[in-house]
Amino acid sequence: MKILALPMFRRIALLVTLLAIVFFAVDLLPGNAARSALGREAGPAELAAKEHELGLDRALPVQFLDWISGVFTGDFGQTARGNSIGALLADKFPQTLLLGGLALLLTIVGSLALGCWWAMRPTALGSRILQPVSTVAVAVPEFVCGTMLILVFSLATGWLPAVTITSRSGFPAGPEMLVLPVLALAIPQIGWNARVVRSALLDVTAAPHVESAVLEGLPTRTILLRHMLPFAAPTIVAGYATSVGMLFGGALVVETLFNYPGVGAVLAGSVADRDATVVAAVVALTAMVIMVLLAVADFVRAWASRSAR
Repeated sequence: MKILALPMFRRIALLVTLLAIVFFAVDLLPGNAARSALGREAGPAELAAKEHELGLDRALPVQFLDWISGVFTGDFGQTARGNSIGALLADKFPQTLLLGGLALLLTIVGSLALGCWWAMRPTALGSRILQPVSTVAVAVPEFVCGTMLILVFSLATGWLPAVTITSRSGFPAGPEMLVLPVLALAIPQIGWNARVVRSALLDVTAAPHVESAVLEGLPTRTILLRHMLPFAAPTIVAGYATSVGMLFGGALVVETLFNYPGVGAVLAGSVADRDATVVAAVVALTAMVIMVLLAVADFVRAWASRSAR
């Protein structure tokens, strides 16, 4: 438990530092939240009163400390327009979790299948094709990947919608509207993790217990599942842990591209409004989810390392 607690404390400290940087970076942008809330027609006196109401007339470190102290009690504060940030995130964040969760699931399934097949058949034609294809998949950003998917599957063929239509529940109106956003997120991570799985399995191949299993004539599937994957699991899980942050960070970009009803639109609007508290709240909530998933990955990796001994 002590081994797992230390990384968690480091991540919390890193999160607080990141939130401070975000808070200060938004303040450097021209304009402020009071001006965005009142509009250009507001006079100096009205603007000053709004800045006082929002606490913008205080020193920036004082604003940040006041906000971060509320976050630790579950209070994210209010937007410049007087709405509850907590209620706003509660309305939009489940959609982002759905998108990121589906992309993570597809990444795990797809990369495990491709990586295992690639490692067990290194000389096959498909393995030689996977080498350059996975490299390209890793190099292409989610935004570019999503654009290419729209060109092929929406504009060229008309098979899938390019824009997400929201139902009354706030979620996409149909499952077909999730396909392209999930693929745009998952394809780069599948390419990278397939290479991680392949490398981890190839490293285990030279182990004495694997060579003994091969000499005994055990089936390939048995060798893979019982003698290779358990020992390669710590490296593979570490790769998926890295992908967690990439997926949820990329989700904010992909949501904007596909007009997906998640926190991406909230983040874009808050940056436009120069509302530092909303921007920091989105970053904080996303980072908290990533930290929880990383803690789970640390536990699984530690368990796999002990089991493989």
